[in-house]
Amino acid sequence: MQGPDHSETDRETPTADPSPVVGSFRFYFVGQRWEWSDEVARMHGYEPGTVVPTTELLLAHKHPDDRAHVQDLLDYALHSGESFSSRHRFIDTRGGLHNVIVVADRMFGESGAVIGTSGYYIDVTDTLAEERQEVLDETLPELFESRAVIEQAKGVLMRIYRINADQAFRILRWRSQETNVKLRTLAARLIEELDQLPPAPPAVQSRFDHLLLTVHERIRPEPTPDEQVRPTSAARRP
Repeated sequence: MQGPDHSETDRETPTADPSPVVGSFRFYFVGQRWEWSDEVARMHGYEPGTVVPTTELLLAHKHPDDRAHVQDLLDYALHSGESFSSRHRFIDTRGGLHNVIVVADRMFGESGAVIGTSGYYIDVTDTLAEERQEVLDETLPELFESRAVIEQAKGVLMRIYRINADQAFRILRWRSQETNVKLRTLAARLIEELDQLPPAPPAVQSRFDHLLLTVHERIRPEPTPDEQVRPTSAARRP
């Protein structure tokens, strides 16, 4: 089985698309069994179906400076029944370095017991600043009208995941596209629900992951023009 090449750990792997590459995973606590989506396999440099993910393989790909941290998080998830959430780096089979955020929630069995954790790998490896700015200028001009609430939401993600502003924005845009909710609406709701989070670790990050992955479910559809309340004749009188 081919493992990562650690001889080129300083080389970032750029992507042409500034949107983050996102893949899903499942981790079953019993037997420590992993399931990777095709996207996660490709992130690590494998063609889908050519490798069976294991904890050993997962840790072998982690950046040497992050491996112990990820091992500690896995141990915590196994012993506490909480989700496996992290921000770390890994090295693919070609020696390319990836910065990823793992956003996950607990996975329940038919009996209601926690059987594992499932979620997403979000590859936030930096792309060229010019590419990010071009996308922002050409496709998202309306965001400047809602800069304040979006900046607040970005700040929260930056704090929780220890990432930069560009990476935080890309995650918000991913959730907006994934849930078909306007970015400024999603950001505003995210800020509104922050008070529901506990004030201290270790549960803070796992609770925030759950919030990020489910906040769209609590946003009401915007009314159509016909559903909007129109002012009465009396109300329009001076």
